[in-house]
Amino acid sequence: MFFFDTNSYFIHHELNESIETLENSKEIYSDEIKKDNAFIEKMKDSNEIEKYAREKYYLKKEQEDIYIIEHQDSLKNKMENE
Repeated sequence: MFFFDTNSYFIHHELNESIETLENSKEIYSDEIKKDNAFIEKMKDSNEIEKYAREKYYLKKEQEDIYIIEHQDSLKNKMENE
């Protein structure tokens, strides 16, 4: 016997599905937070900051030339990630 009111089985089923979805999202965001915290810890070292800036943003020191060499296979990977 089913009762169709605010406490019906269907409403509880929908709410349980929502709870599962939110718990999965919570796990994903927790993993992202752990990765970001590890990155922040890594960036506390000035050498790591310089390395990251050089690789990611192509920054350079004065009187220094930078040559960017990209291979054909790295271009394919870059296009797939974007």
